[in-house]
Amino acid sequence: MRITIDTNVCIGAGQCALTAPSVFTQDDDGFSALLPGREDGGGDPLVREAVRACPVQAIKVTEE
Repeated sequence: MRITIDTNVCIGAGQCALTAPSVFTQDDDGFSALLPGREDGGGDPLVREAVRACPVQAIKVTEE
């Protein structure tokens, strides 16, 4: 799986970081960011829930 965050859409709600803190964080400006090395989700089962929790659908998961 590959995770991408559309930083032009993200509003910094932080739901992703609250839902899957082992994969997502917030950058210095408060917007969503992936933790280093977590572009594939690291096998975290909460990634898809974090995608659903995003209020503006800024996070996409694609299967590789």
